[in-house]
Amino acid sequence: MCLTVRPSERRGNDGLRVSITGECIKAEPQIDSRISSLFAAAKSKTLRSRSRIASSPMTSLVPPDIAARADALAEALAATAVERDRAGGHAAAERELLRESGLLALTVPTEFGGLGHGWATMLAVVRRLAQADSALAHLFGFHHLQVAGVLLYGSAGQQARLLGGTVTERWFWGNALNPLDKRAIAVDDGDGGLVVEGVKSFCSGSVGSDRLTLSAWHEATQTALIAAVPTTRRGVAVVPDWDAFGQRQTDSGTVTFDRVRIDPEDLLQAPGTVPTPRATLRAQVAQLILTNLYLGIATGAFDAARRYTVDSTRPWFASGVARAADDPLVQHRYGGLWLHLRPAAVLADQAAALLDRAVARGAALTAGERGEVAVAGAEAKVLAHRAGLEISSQLFELTGARSTSERLGLDRFWRNVRVHTLHDPVDHKLRDLGRHALDGRFPDPTPYS
Repeated sequence: MCLTVRPSERRGNDGLRVSITGECIKAEPQIDSRISSLFAAAKSKTLRSRSRIASSPMTSLVPPDIAARADALAEALAATAVERDRAGGHAAAERELLRESGLLALTVPTEFGGLGHGWATMLAVVRRLAQADSALAHLFGFHHLQVAGVLLYGSAGQQARLLGGTVTERWFWGNALNPLDKRAIAVDDGDGGLVVEGVKSFCSGSVGSDRLTLSAWHEATQTALIAAVPTTRRGVAVVPDWDAFGQRQTDSGTVTFDRVRIDPEDLLQAPGTVPTPRATLRAQVAQLILTNLYLGIATGAFDAARRYTVDSTRPWFASGVARAADDPLVQHRYGGLWLHLRPAAVLADQAAALLDRAVARGAALTAGERGEVAVAGAEAKVLAHRAGLEISSQLFELTGARSTSERLGLDRFWRNVRVHTLHDPVDHKLRDLGRHALDGRFPDPTPYS
């Protein structure tokens, strides 16, 4: 594939060969040996759970064959997660691991050649991957968010073409749909199409993608359009300028549009369209992806801290015990952390099941039924937000000073969840829940609720 970037941003990293041809950078990951060996080793390994807590979220939600793939993929990602977190940049080889797993087709219906699984299964896989590597889990989840957009907005013909291509061409989808960034402007070209000019920020998965979902503000109707285009379309440029201190390999760059043509067949949501309750479920897919990312980070942090406490932490001299894990105060604190994690997981699973039922309702879905999904999603997200921040921060109080060594990379859990929980304000979720409790009002359908 060809990735167009600004000359000042051109760079490569370990495992990625970058060749420049004019204004095109070709990223050619060295997958023959590295990916095959990593994935084969993880897949053949006896996947014994290191703790009941870490593995339990997938057991009741995911078919065994999908669980095995997700476990193998998580093991392979975990092998280099700390090192890659330090390096940042574009994880080309690990993105190929995602592609090689076959899980990019997880939510594509079987009629288009996909695996045909529901959203609850996909969300459980996001959570499992995030325990090992929340940046790659983010890429995986946002790929499926774009699949959701095609399913919820697209016509039958668009679904057949775009989802069929996702399977046969093994496309990796990226996102350029940030609804709060209205700098990408669409105007009618007088020939039945539109032209987009401008910029989009926070475009997760855009670097290295094959297809992009984009939104642009249509001045004539004062509404947004949504379209799906090849990342290589003339005028589209991806700038790998993401430099946050967490989620460092989410490829959340800037995308610029220089007179990019949008043909009628590219439009998933035309200007002036009023979304149906079913179409607005895309926001709920997005919010539950974030919820399960937070939960995966929280679970990964909990399990890493537990292992370190059992294996390495020295008991405090005044505790009167030979092992830190036998200290009643340490046990008390772990019990408190577990009670952050467990309720959040239960509510997230309930919200995912409700989402699947809502999607299955099709065009018959009512605004009230959609509202119930939004309430359940808000409940789960608030608790997952709190669990991620509390566990990833408090773990150091239980593991001790030596656990802050950079070689362990335990700080990545807090950095990743802190960055990601800033996606949209949790206080607005609490406001929505309070309003629903007081007067029964459902959250207003927006891209974030």
